[in-house]
Amino acid sequence: MVLLQTILIVILVYYGLKLLLKWLAPKILNYAVKKTGERFGQQFGNPADFDNGRPREGETTISKKPFRRSNPSKKVGEYIDFEEID
Repeated sequence: MVLLQTILIVILVYYGLKLLLKWLAPKILNYAVKKTGERFGQQFGNPADFDNGRPREGETTISKKPFRRSNPSKKVGEYIDFEEID
């Protein structure tokens, strides 16, 4: 009788925790996401502040690549000539 009662209690606790987690898990996750968003907002500030560097709609900008001067005297590596041996 004691064994049957123990098994029944274990099953009831299992299903009780399963049901409780089904109700509480979304609330816990929403709280964690909200807190993470607040921390992100505090760390990086207002997103509107980052918009200042971008051109406005309809504005044309031309960005040129910087001039790179090649240096032919720069040694890249050592040349090795291999010969076949018969």
